Amino acid sequence: MLCEVTGARYAVAVSSGTAALHLSCLGLGLGIGDRGIVPGITFAATANCLRYVGADVEFCDVDECTGLASPQSFQTAIEASDSVKALLPVSYSGAMPDLEGIAKVASNAGAFVIEDAAHSIGATNEAGVRSGSCEWSDAAILSFHPVKHVCAGEGGAILTNDETLARRVRRLRTHGIEPREDWLYDQAELGYHYRMTDLQAALGVSQLARLPEFVARRRELVFRYRQAFSEAPFASRIRIANTDLGSSHHLFVVHFSGEAERKAAYEFFHKKNVRVQVHYMPVYRHSYYANSSVKSLSGVESFYSGCLSLPLYPSLEDEEQTYVIECLRAFLNR
Repeated sequence: MLCEVTGARYAVAVSSGTAALHLSCLGLGLGIGDRGIVPGITFAATANCLRYVGADVEFCDVDECTGLASPQSFQTAIEASDSVKALLPVSYSGAMPDLEGIAKVASNAGAFVIEDAAHSIGATNEAGVRSGSCEWSDAAILSFHPVKHVCAGEGGAILTNDETLARRVRRLRTHGIEPREDWLYDQAELGYHYRMTDLQAALGVSQLARLPEFVARRRELVFRYRQAFSEAPFASRIRIANTDLGSSHHLFVVHFSGEAERKAAYEFFHKKNVRVQVHYMPVYRHSYYANSSVKSLSGVESFYSGCLSLPLYPSLEDEEQTYVIECLRAFLNR
C-alpha cells in the first residue's frame, strides 16, 4: 500500500520514523568519519540518525517563509565542509523541498540523499512528483506517530527504488538475521529490533486507506484559516507560511513579529485551552549540538523567532476551528 501511495518500488515498515532514519544511514553505509547536512529547522531525530552511526552533523539554512532548505542552502553548507556523504532534506508542514535541485547538488558532491518525508505523505510538488517516490532520493522515510497523517500508534517506513538497499534495511530491522532453509537462519551482521508489530501494521493499513480523505479535510481546514486570516486584524499582524497547492498540510504555521509576541500568543492560547505548539527550535540550539560549527543561521532564526502551529487535524470540527480563529482575534485585539 505504501508503494502504491508514494510510487516507490520498495517499502520497509519499521518501529518508528527515527528507526527508519537510523536504518537508512546504516543501509547506505554511513559511519565514523562521514558527514551529513541537515536543515536547522526539523525535529532532532533527523540529525540524531547521523550521530547514531558515528557520522558528523552540519546544519544548513532554510527559507524564512517556508522553513524548507533549498539546493543553494545545501550547496553553501557543502562548501563550508571538508567532505559530505549525505544530504537530508526535510519536508515541512506538508510541503516538499526542491528535491530535484538538491539531488543535483548531492550528485556533484558524491553524496546520498535521504528524504525526511515525515510531514508530507500524500503531497506532490509542482511537477506532480509524489512525496516519498524516491525519484530524486536514495531513500525516503515516513513516520506513523500519532500526530502524523497516517497513525499506526507508532511506526515508520523506509522507501527506496534500490533493491539492494531495501534488502539490507529489511535485514537490519530484524537483528541482521536472514532466513535459510528449514529452521536455519543466519545473523549476517549486527542489526536491531526495529520491526513494526502486526497490530501497528493493521492500524496503518486502515489509516492509509483513508489518506485521501484525511488530506482533503486538512486542505479544507487550511482554506478556512487562510480565508479568515486574509482580513483585519490578522492580515497586518501575522504572516502565513507560503505552501504550494500540492502540500498535504501536516501543520498550519503562522508567524508573529518576534519571539516575545509569539510567547505571549502561546500562553494566551493555552489559557484558552487551545494546544498550540512551536515547530521547531533550531536543532543546533540543543545542548547536545553545542559544539556544532554552526551557531546561527539567518533564515532558521528568522523562521523560528515567530512561528506558531495552530491546531490542524482531520477530526477538528468547523466550530472548534472557529474558536481557534476567534482566540487569535482576541489576542491581536487585546
